[in-house]
Formats: sequence, C-alpha cells, structure tokens
Amino acid sequence: MSNSHRDADEREALRPMSEAQAPQRTGEDREHWTRYAEEWLAWARAPNHDAFWAYRNAFRDFVGRGGGDALEVGCGEGRVARELVRCGWRVTAVDPVGELVRAAAEARSAHDYAVATAAHLPFPDGRFDLVVAYNVLMSVDDVPAALKEIRRVMRRGGRCVISIVHPFADRGRFAGAGPDAPFVLEESYFGRRRFEGVEERGGLRMTFAGWSQPLEAYAGALEAAGLAITALREPIPELGEGQERLCPWTRVPAFLWLATRPVAC
Repeated sequence: MSNSHRDADEREALRPMSEAQAPQRTGEDREHWTRYAEEWLAWARAPNHDAFWAYRNAFRDFVGRGGGDALEVGCGEGRVARELVRCGWRVTAVDPVGELVRAAAEARSAHDYAVATAAHLPFPDGRFDLVVAYNVLMSVDDVPAALKEIRRVMRRGGRCVISIVHPFADRGRFAGAGPDAPFVLEESYFGRRRFEGVEERGGLRMTFAGWSQPLEAYAGALEAAGLAITALREPIPELGEGQERLCPWTRVPAFLWLATRPVAC
C-alpha cells in the first residue's frame, strides 16, 4: 500500500473529488498501488527526495526504542520497517502489494513479511506489542475495519502509532511559493474526499491517490475500534540539504501523528 508522503508541491497537483463523485470499488486502493509500485520504489528510495527524510528522526523518537514484537501495516518498500529495526523492535512487515513486500524483503527491511491488507491481517489475537500505520490510512478503503483489525492483533497494553497527512493541510494550499505565503482553505474541511494526481520532481514521477477526511472521522474510527489517543504530535520538518521546499510546513503542520492504546474493558 506504501507509506507515502505527499509534499507541498504534490498537493498542488492533486485533484479532489467528493465522496459522491469518487468510485467506491472495494480494493481500488490496492489496485492503484499495484499499478504504480515501480514508480513508488524509485520515488521512496531516492535519498531526500520526499518529506519522509525531513521527519524521519522525529518519528523514530516518537515511536521510541523497544525490544518487543512490532507490526508495520502498509510497509511499502520497507523504509519505516528499517527504522523500527534500528530502534530494537522485532518487525513483521505487511502490505497488500506483493511487489512491494518482495522489495522490502530484498532490502532486509524486517524480520518477517506477509502480503495482507490492513483489514485482514493473518495473525492471531494479541500478537504484537506495537503496530505502526505510517501514512497508510489515507490509502485504505475502510478505515474503521482496518483499525478494528489492528486492535485485534495488539497485545493488552500495546501501542498503535499512526501517521497521516494532516486533515487540515489536505484541504488547502499555500497561495505562493515564498516561505511566508499564506495558507488558504479553498473548500470545506468536512466530508470525505478522494484525491488523485501526478507529481514530477528530480527526474522521477509518482502517481498518488487516496482519501482525505477530517480528524473527527479518524477519531471516531479509533473510538469504535477501542483505541484511545494517548499522545499527539504535529511535527515540524528538519530543513536539511535538499529539503528547502518544505520551509512553509514549518508554519503549518503537514502531518499528524497519534499514539493510541487499547481502552480497558
């Protein structure tokens, strides 16, 4: 499925559709990432090419070190799984796209692998101490079903750490290219919308597609799954070499990170 980042430039190219306009075929998002897996492999593995590299250190700190069993849902080519391994976790990486799972395995990204969707995980109840869903819920057909399944495979006292494109950032744009350009909200914040678009930069091309929805929709799905938010971050990018284009996102959050735990029965 991938753990994609859509940068400021990428959002300019995305075309939103209302939920009524968007197609509703189950499996549509899996089909998309299967079709564009090769594009994503090149895009994600180019150093400093997308926003992942500017947020990587902060996200690793947010997750923290551990020695237990971790599951990454929607692992893509494996870059987040590799960070979890570096933090001491024993990692199982899953993705519904076989080509991406094979690429993750070839890069020795995790300890174990499986081809599976977020809503149908091939593991027993209470299997993992940590589940990470990194920028993948935007590419899931049924977020409530996925979160219920994630909750099922979590151990009592376990954690689920989620990264999503910030719902507010998804609905607006910067009015100019300058670092102080105002951020403009051009449509309603509310409602679920399909997005799609093509980004080209540095000789690479990536076709993005998925879903944008307000924070309340994610919070409601977490509540229904029996997961309570215990920590929240709106991270600021590290502006290292090649990341100057992310400067506007030091004023407006591009991403939202949530740490959650099962609600005690």
